[in-house]
Amino acid sequence: MTTPWRERLNEGQVIPACPLALGSDGTWSERHQRALVRYYIESGAGGIAAGVHTTQFAIRDHGLYEPVLRLVAETIDACPTGDVTDDGKLNSFVRVAGICGETVKAIGEAEVAVSLGYHAGLLSTSAVKHKSESEILDHCRKVAEVIPLFGFYLQPAVGGRVFSYDYWRAFCEIENVVAIKIAAFNRYQTIDVVRAAIESGRSDIALYTGNDDNIIVDLLTPFQFGNRLRWMAGGLLGQWAVWTRSAVRMLGEIQQARRQATIPINWLSQNITLTDANSAIFDVAHQFSGCIPGVQEVLRRQGLLPSSRCLDPNEVLSPGQAAEITRVSADQRSEDAFIAKNLDRWLD
Repeated sequence: MTTPWRERLNEGQVIPACPLALGSDGTWSERHQRALVRYYIESGAGGIAAGVHTTQFAIRDHGLYEPVLRLVAETIDACPTGDVTDDGKLNSFVRVAGICGETVKAIGEAEVAVSLGYHAGLLSTSAVKHKSESEILDHCRKVAEVIPLFGFYLQPAVGGRVFSYDYWRAFCEIENVVAIKIAAFNRYQTIDVVRAAIESGRSDIALYTGNDDNIIVDLLTPFQFGNRLRWMAGGLLGQWAVWTRSAVRMLGEIQQARRQATIPINWLSQNITLTDANSAIFDVAHQFSGCIPGVQEVLRRQGLLPSSRCLDPNEVLSPGQAAEITRVSADQRSEDAFIAKNLDRWLD
C-alpha cells in the first residue's frame, strides 16, 4: 500500500532545498530557521529538503546536522495544514534529509534521519565520486537498506560527477529508490536519467528536476522513449528556496497545462526569465561561487534570514552579484507582500 507521503511525492510537489539561518556572527538562529520552515509550509510547498547542498554540507563539521534536521521536523509537526494524523502532525508533507559521506558515515546520517521521521534521503555521492560506478552503486544499496533513496545527479561544477546511462539504469533497479533529483545542468545527462527510469519499468520512481537553469522546460517536457512517456513530477530546487509561493502557483499552472495537453508559448518566455533570475542568485558569472550566499541574500532582504552569512566566512556574494539580485527581484512584489504580512507571526 502506497503511503500518503509517497503518493504526494509522485503527484509532483514544490520541495525547497532549505538554507541554514545564520546571524552575522555565524551563530545559528533557530528562530529564523523555524520562520523559514513556516514560510515554506504556508506557501503551499509539498515538502522540504534539509541537510542538503543549500543547507551547506559543512553543517556536519559544525555539529549542526542533527540539530537542524530535528528543528525542521519539529517545526513541520507544529504547523499542520491540510492532511494531518490523529496527533495533529502533517501526514503527507514530504521530508527529505540530505545524506553524504563515505558509506559508514552515510549510513549513520540515514539512521539519524529515520529516527527524526524523515521519509527519504537525498544521497550525494560526492564523497565517493572517485570510485567506480559499480562501487558507488554498492554504496547506494547499503544506504537504501536504512532509508528510501532520493537519487541525486549533482553537476560537476559544485562537487558532482558525470555518470553513464548504465549507472542510472542499475540505480533504478535498487528496490528502495523512490525518486531521483536530476541536477546535472546538462540536457544529455538529464535525458540519460529519464530514459533509464523509463526503460527500467519503474513508474513508481518520481522524477524531480534539480536543473535550476531550465526549470520550466523540464516540467513542460513530455519525455518519450518508444511508446512510454514520463514527466518530471515536480522540483527539489535551491531556486525554490526563494519565491516559494510563486513557485507553487507556477507548478500548479504547469500541471494543469499538461493535463489539458495545451502548453501556451508564453511559458518559454517565462523559462528564460526564471533562468535569468537563477543566474543572478546562483552566481553563474563566477562559476557558482556565490550560489548559497545568493539564495540567503534574497531571504535576508525579505527578513526571513538574519544575514547572508555562511559557515565559511569567506563564502560571500561575488562582485556585482547584489546588484544583479536587485535587478531580478523587481517583479516579486506579491511574494514580498505575502512574507511581510506574515513575518512577525512566523518569527514568534
